[in-house]
Amino acid sequence: MAVKPIEVAIIGGGITGLTLALGLQKRNINFHIFERAQSLREIGAGIGFTPNAERAMQALDPRIHQAFKSVASPNASDWFQWVDGFSGVNGDKDTVEEELLFNMYLGERGFEGCHRAHFLKELVDRLPENCVTYGAHLETIIDQGDNEVIQLRFHNGATAETDLVIGCDGIRSRVRQLILGEQNPASYPTYTHKKAYRGLIPMEKALPALGESKVNTRFMHLGPDAHALTFPVAGGKLVNVVAFVTDPDEWPYADKLSAPAEKKNAIAGFSKFGGAVRTIMDLLSEDLDEWAIFDTYDHPASTYYDGRICIAGDAAHAASPHHGAGAGSGIEDATVLATVIDFARTRLNESLDKSRSEVLKAAFATYNAVRLERSQWLVESSRILGEIYEWQYEATGSDKKKCEDEVFWRSHKIWDYDIDQMLQQTAEDYKQRLSS
Repeated sequence: MAVKPIEVAIIGGGITGLTLALGLQKRNINFHIFERAQSLREIGAGIGFTPNAERAMQALDPRIHQAFKSVASPNASDWFQWVDGFSGVNGDKDTVEEELLFNMYLGERGFEGCHRAHFLKELVDRLPENCVTYGAHLETIIDQGDNEVIQLRFHNGATAETDLVIGCDGIRSRVRQLILGEQNPASYPTYTHKKAYRGLIPMEKALPALGESKVNTRFMHLGPDAHALTFPVAGGKLVNVVAFVTDPDEWPYADKLSAPAEKKNAIAGFSKFGGAVRTIMDLLSEDLDEWAIFDTYDHPASTYYDGRICIAGDAAHAASPHHGAGAGSGIEDATVLATVIDFARTRLNESLDKSRSEVLKAAFATYNAVRLERSQWLVESSRILGEIYEWQYEATGSDKKKCEDEVFWRSHKIWDYDIDQMLQQTAEDYKQRLSS
């Protein structure tokens, strides 16, 4: 008798949710995406992916990597450069030249950037038709018991049934609240007391003001209590800017993570920096937003799953963006999830020694075991990196050699991650769970 196919509900259509969907499609596993918004769209401007994330894309579905490379802007240099954005050169704060503090080799076409919306469109174009329900604002999940379907209920009264629920619903995840409890502080992110001004500068403005070497590759501009990241996107037509400042106050908005900002505030945050960073701030458009940096470091999740329900990406481990590795970590999650659900499908087709519920629950238990420690380390390290870049981390201060050593080992722990070993661990853990 044919075994009933596994049905997977993906809550949220951001980068983690869409890449997971493509990975499931490649493995011929049924899925449906429930998206709260009325369209699939990414907010924000530029995004970059570290080498481990690119390897995860290839393991999950090569089409994802092709989608990224089709919109990625190659760096002119294979080196990521960390510079003193504060002091200028020889104390000259009016020059756009900056002292090189240290650099790291990225590998050929490594850590490239793209426009988030462009990447998202490429992912959407590769999805099958009719696999998304829009306006699906999740209210609750009802697990009707072992070997019964799980029911999803939405605020508009709609319902759906599924075997597995994967919350990819972002930093304010409803699925996380349902797994951990609505009264649990770990169900909610906290403000890191840093905020970012984000913008895009047309290359025709940036190039004459900053010079070719400053706009065609990836730079981190360090300084006291503020720092800025710049890199080319949109095929080299734009320079992406993310300018961070330490904020001693609380974030004033309860219902949103970004708000319109005045350009003068961004300029003021870097008024004592060197000429390059001040020029970058001046080149930003008047139409700016400020983004609150929230993460889950203060109250990490004790688990990423409960039975046949789990969370992934920012819903599980929202990190501040200082490593540039949060979205890539979500793709690592998706790679493990697609792989272990495929194992579950094979097990159901081959053997009846375990119940359907046991086989599916073991899949999420394996995902949790493989992903929790690494992803929560990333949250912690990203928080620390933001302090290093603003000379606030006690162990490094503004000592460039200490900063270099700290940034190097932390970055390479992310970049050098062995995706094949991760998948081998996934296979071994899942097999062990079902043999016990």
